Amino acid sequence: MSKIVRAVVAVVLGGAVAAVGVAAPAGATPPGIPSKATAQTQLNALSVATEGSMSGYSRDKFPHWITISGTCDTRETVLKRDGTSVVTSSACAATAGRWYSPYDGATWTAASDVDIDHVVPLAEAWRSGASAWTTAKRQSFANDLTHPQLIAVTDNVNQSKGDQDPSTWLPPLTSYRCTYARMWINVKYTWSLKLQSAEKSALQTLLNAC
Repeated sequence: MSKIVRAVVAVVLGGAVAAVGVAAPAGATPPGIPSKATAQTQLNALSVATEGSMSGYSRDKFPHWITISGTCDTRETVLKRDGTSVVTSSACAATAGRWYSPYDGATWTAASDVDIDHVVPLAEAWRSGASAWTTAKRQSFANDLTHPQLIAVTDNVNQSKGDQDPSTWLPPLTSYRCTYARMWINVKYTWSLKLQSAEKSALQTLLNAC
């Protein structure tokens, strides 16, 4: 059963709240989302280049999730940050809570329905310059809690995104696309990653519509 169908069924049965098009309290947003003006300045400063090769790529070259505090790893830290009324076990696993996914407007009550999205996917980063980084730098990128690189979203939506950039994939919820573009630009700028021409054009179109 698809996430959307399960969400609708959950509402009917009084279970998990789902909400494409239904108002839900937004969870915490990732830190460091720039204003439209700042994002424009950052976009203008980014280098445009032909996309690099996937040769040698492996997710293992971007170690995640790492321990952040006590028994809590990066995923668990973001689940607590982005959720509402999150309850965790002694091992820091989220056992209860509510998670609003700004990509599609759905709200989930099971952490298993939620993925932590790398806004700029690891494979996209690899093709954009991270192939030349040290493993330590790739680890920092994959676990970046300081910039808008990690966000809790519906797992199926994250999986549909894969490693695509904004020229071929955008959040289904159109009202979030401006924010998504500003997040993407900031991450690429912060980490000095390159853009493809089509990617830059898509981002510029999104900013113009903000």
